[in-house]
Amino acid sequence: MDRSHYRFRSLWALPAPPAAVYAVLERPEEYPRWWRQVREVTRLDDATGVVRVRSLLPYDLTFTVREVRRDPAAGILQVALSGDVDGWARWTVTAAASGTLARYDQTVDVNKKLLRRFAVPGRPIFRANHRLMMRSGRRGLVAHLQAV
Repeated sequence: MDRSHYRFRSLWALPAPPAAVYAVLERPEEYPRWWRQVREVTRLDDATGVVRVRSLLPYDLTFTVREVRRDPAAGILQVALSGDVDGWARWTVTAAASGTLARYDQTVDVNKKLLRRFAVPGRPIFRANHRLMMRSGRRGLVAHLQAV
């Protein structure tokens, strides 16, 4: 097994209608306004951008994001990732009893040299770092949705 390969899944229960959640998630250039670990998003064109993220650990990940699927009727946003990580990420937004369930799936191979070097001993820490980032993102999105 390649210790630099990761699969993540996060489920966010959100107190807003699915259309409102989807409308926010489909605008990645605005993520830094509500998700503090997303430090910078630079649009290159209508379907591509460069993203820089940094969570608790003292390293940045920078990668290019290319839209591969945008389906508002199905509530799906999917992107291909390349750079410090290669793979894909997908939001699936569905109605739930209390508003919306936003499911985030990501499968990536890490290319950043430092993270590959510490892949085995650092794996639990890297996974915990990702969980913290996702928790913070959910809190930020809830606050953002309540403010609009």
